Amino acid sequence: MLRVVNDPLLGGAAKPMLTQGESVEAHSLHQRGWTVSAIARHLGKDRKTVRAYLSGERVPGQRKTDRADPFGMYAHYCEIRFADDPHLFAIALFGEVRALGYDGSYPSFTRGLRMRGLRPRCERCALAGTPDEFAVIDHPAGEETQWDWVELPDPPAWWGWGKTAHLLVGALPSSGRWRGVLAESEQQPYLVASLHGVCERLGGVTRRWRFDRMSTVCYPETGDLLPSFAEVAKHYAVAVDVCPSRRGWRKGSVEKSNHSAAQRWWRALVPDDASPGQAQAALDRWCINEGDARMRVRDRAKVTVGELAAAEPLASLPMLPFPAVIEDERKVSAQALVAWHGNSYSVPPGHAGQQVAVRHQLGTAALDVVTTAGTVLARHRREPDHAGAVVRSEEHVAALEEKVLKARGQAARPCNRKERRPPSAAALAEAAAIRGEQQAGGATVTDFAAWAAGARPLGPGSAAAALD
Repeated sequence: MLRVVNDPLLGGAAKPMLTQGESVEAHSLHQRGWTVSAIARHLGKDRKTVRAYLSGERVPGQRKTDRADPFGMYAHYCEIRFADDPHLFAIALFGEVRALGYDGSYPSFTRGLRMRGLRPRCERCALAGTPDEFAVIDHPAGEETQWDWVELPDPPAWWGWGKTAHLLVGALPSSGRWRGVLAESEQQPYLVASLHGVCERLGGVTRRWRFDRMSTVCYPETGDLLPSFAEVAKHYAVAVDVCPSRRGWRKGSVEKSNHSAAQRWWRALVPDDASPGQAQAALDRWCINEGDARMRVRDRAKVTVGELAAAEPLASLPMLPFPAVIEDERKVSAQALVAWHGNSYSVPPGHAGQQVAVRHQLGTAALDVVTTAGTVLARHRREPDHAGAVVRSEEHVAALEEKVLKARGQAARPCNRKERRPPSAAALAEAAAIRGEQQAGGATVTDFAAWAAGARPLGPGSAAAALD
């Protein structure tokens, strides 16, 4: 019976092939006088297949397909992408070619990359060694959350975040679920706000938190908790573990999540025109649609990361975050506005160009704009971050309009630029004097001293000189 083998790499039904041993046997029997039909019956192969191998048309170990390689038309695109970024994840590139129309499976795709040798070698990374052996650490469900900051280079310049954006990643090593929150700073208030945001996305709080030696969590030299962060841990009712010095692999789950966040999301999915809010929403969608859909094997059964995470016994998150105070320096614009977290808030006029501070206590609905001396200029209700809202109080609008009108010296509407205004009598008289004409009414000029001072000296070739 003809056996048709489906080759994942080629994406279609492939013609049956002979192994090296079967090819040797077929040639040996053929030399002994066996017919092609007899050899085909003996090997259980099709006569056309045996004849092709005996004639040298086909080679053992190489399949012959009925259709062209479906990966071939995408090979050059993959080569270009790897030239642009030699560290691009294969799964990220697979998503790109799927969007372009590739209908093969992921194993077929990676096999095509390997067979063609499309991924270049990075000599710099080859010189940087990694540990050869790792210890296996048990992580009971609901026991631990691993935390780490990821520094993301080159955020869009119009964000105003400088050269680096910051992403706090929290990972549940038991199930593999992870979430992240973008922040413009790694200061402790932003750490607290991001911790609360990640726990909301994870669905609760584990019994312990693990950090490396962050200066906002502990004293890096000793690993002892900061008193300020100890209060944060008490608020969330968690115990805190600090990794030993130079033992970053102790929190390998979050380290791998950092790698996915940087390569799968930041590097490939955040365009230059995306706002921080849009980038955060894209990360949340990716974590749900892609991250939680990853497969794991537990008790010899396949299960998704999302299903494992849903079964973790997590404690409820406090209703309000720890009341840390965020304070950022900003400059007042010419429109008496202060930009903060993707929104603009008004201040009284008279402070354009001055440095002020925006102060917000986590868990409250208000924010204050204060001077460098600590005077509160304005208090507003905080709008959702990166909503593009412009918040102006009526008092600030009225005061700004009054100041602008007063500065322009206008009590009412501006002048009519189209009304007729011919030269006045004074202007006409001055024009006549310039031309040397008599004033209106036939009067003559009698001030000879003024006339003599303004008269032009006669030259030797003038008519008056000729009459002299």
